[in-house]
Amino acid sequence: MRTDAKVVHLKATPEQKQTSPAGRLPVALISVRDKAAQQLRLALQTLFDNADDSLFEIADRATSNAEQNAFFEAMRDLRMKRRGIERGFLQQVFESFSKLNQYEIGKPLQEEASFESLALVQNDELEESVAIDTMVAKVLSRASQPLGHLTTRMNVLVSRKLEDKTNPLGPQQLCEYFLEACRTLGVEIKVKLIILKLFERYVLSDLEQLYAESNQTLVAAGVLPELQSAQPRRAPNRPGTPGASDARSSQSFSDSPAYVEEGVHEAFGTLQALLSELRGSALPARNLPSDAIPISSNDLMRLLSHLQTRTPQQVDEYDLQGQLEQLLQRVSARSGKSRVVGEVDEDVINLVSMLFEFILDDRTLPDSLKALIGRLQIPVLKVAVLDKTFFSRGSHPARRLLNEIASAAMGWVDQDEAQRDSLYQKIEQVVSRLLNDFVDDPAIFSELLADFLAFTGDERRRSELLEQRTRDAEEGRARAEMARQEVEHALNERLLGKTLPEVVVRLLQEAWSKVLLLTCLKHGTQSEQWHAALATMDDLIWSVGPHEDPESRARLLELVPSLLKNLREGLVSAAFDPFSTSDFFTRLEALHVQTLQQLSKPAPVPRASHPASDGGILTDLKLELPPRDEEPGKPGIPAMVEVNEEIVLLAPGESREQEPEINLADNDEALTQVDNLRVGSWVEFQEDEDHKLRCKLAAIIKPTGKYIFVNRTGMKVLEKTRMGLAIEFRRGAIRLLNDALLFDRALESVIGNLRSLKHNGR
Repeated sequence: MRTDAKVVHLKATPEQKQTSPAGRLPVALISVRDKAAQQLRLALQTLFDNADDSLFEIADRATSNAEQNAFFEAMRDLRMKRRGIERGFLQQVFESFSKLNQYEIGKPLQEEASFESLALVQNDELEESVAIDTMVAKVLSRASQPLGHLTTRMNVLVSRKLEDKTNPLGPQQLCEYFLEACRTLGVEIKVKLIILKLFERYVLSDLEQLYAESNQTLVAAGVLPELQSAQPRRAPNRPGTPGASDARSSQSFSDSPAYVEEGVHEAFGTLQALLSELRGSALPARNLPSDAIPISSNDLMRLLSHLQTRTPQQVDEYDLQGQLEQLLQRVSARSGKSRVVGEVDEDVINLVSMLFEFILDDRTLPDSLKALIGRLQIPVLKVAVLDKTFFSRGSHPARRLLNEIASAAMGWVDQDEAQRDSLYQKIEQVVSRLLNDFVDDPAIFSELLADFLAFTGDERRRSELLEQRTRDAEEGRARAEMARQEVEHALNERLLGKTLPEVVVRLLQEAWSKVLLLTCLKHGTQSEQWHAALATMDDLIWSVGPHEDPESRARLLELVPSLLKNLREGLVSAAFDPFSTSDFFTRLEALHVQTLQQLSKPAPVPRASHPASDGGILTDLKLELPPRDEEPGKPGIPAMVEVNEEIVLLAPGESREQEPEINLADNDEALTQVDNLRVGSWVEFQEDEDHKLRCKLAAIIKPTGKYIFVNRTGMKVLEKTRMGLAIEFRRGAIRLLNDALLFDRALESVIGNLRSLKHNGR
């Protein structure tokens, strides 16, 4: 049932008229535009009418709740945004026509984002681009002539030079319009590929008819009537015509995943076409004997299996193509006929060879594991011969296995006893199993992938647990360091530059500092407990200072009981040595008695009610002071010290690392490189000429500015400051490791190299 939400109004608004002067177009071209827009609008409505059913059927077969929910969310998102997508798509069609008679000074036409022009892009973008190029190639395979005639006729009417790829009605442009209109969809790449296939199925499938009608419109207007185009084959049910929606929706979408990948061989076809263009120029030409007979893919598989059993341990200098050529020569000699590899299979061999050249040159892989992975070239080549989707499907088991092995090997370090490393042994098992057991059934890759994922999953869980413990420990260290700095500040603020009894200075530095530290860690510096601990320290310092006024005696008598109580409770909470505590209180008793004697010699000090309540202090004014603190030559006078150096508190076994004395501008490249590091980034440190350390940034401890690095097991191996890392970057001792998927990086590199060869050869 149609709703008003499906109606897209094509009338331009006043604002659109100002920027899109359609009146400048010839009448015949306006007619072409309007008829095409009407057909495209109906086709889009048919697409959205069937999208729910298609996505629901796929969701119904989902293998997990998360996957099913993703499809249901996509259905909801598509329903809510369909009107905006339809409007955006058709608006771009109209704007493209309006610009046909406009020149954009200084702005060249945008180069098509074709499969062959991809640079280094992300995996999702790569799959998206491959899907679009495949769709475009299918349209061009059946409608290149009418599209070419339409482009030629439009060039007669407009001032801007058009090509098929820049024609507003060309498949390339229509795909880009639709992709841009769908940017607001928050769907995964898997769902987006399905939507793109629906676009191909309901919109692009009838472009041949659209081009034919557009050509007829222009011929009727007298535009190049001499160009003759073959009549298109009209589909039994065209999108937008009565019965079309029902007929299409009645088709089972049970094979939708397969349908999404239908034509994926054409992605390989695109690569093959690029290789064909380069053959004879940048790439060697196929110089074949006149009587050459190509061998079948099955025969090629048998030859590769023969070579597979003889794969050498070291593959750096292994010439697979040369070995295969020798086998073919022997086969030709026995049969008496010249046998060669077919062109398609030769292209597969060339592509796989280029991929492994990249892999073996990749600096991210450790050399020892690189040698292991290099031995997989023949098994991977056999998979590619059997299944061309290997080049375009990111979820292909063989591709995933390569990527997973490379990801697991990211933090592996070459060792003398490599064979004892569990990861090395596991990869070696995978390689041996493929070389020994893989003949022509690719299912072995799925089996090995599942087994390898189970292995790496266990390793990852163990390393993540240890890594989390490392982070927690470092964050705890950072909090302790910040607390120590707070305590240092509090002590230095009160003691620096003052002369006090040695016993009090030692108590504050060695014992009460621990009380302050625990209080700071537990309650913070804004808490009542922190301020109370500081007040106790202030009271202690005042109580042992020189006093001459009578009021001080009364205050001291009032202060001592609570001061002693607070000191005792604090030291007990910090588990301070009870023997040292007792000794301190004995000395403090003497200090307080002496102070009171100086303030009022004739006045007796009241005896404490119980020694335990005040630590045995103030027992009698005439108490003879212990001689342990006496200064030389001055019996009865406690030793005094002047605090003239800043107090520095260090944990046992800790040394305060000095920041490197170097001044770098805030925009210095080295500092920028440090700031671009992200938690999870893998780096390689060149420790010396012979030793390299691979590690992952596990945490950035902001309070202390420390960068904590761990190895692949999650154990801490390095700690650096921001400035320290900047210095390492400056001297070239740090190299970032690319953790993007190995095979995908290799494929993107091959694409980029082929593109460069093509452009340089022009």
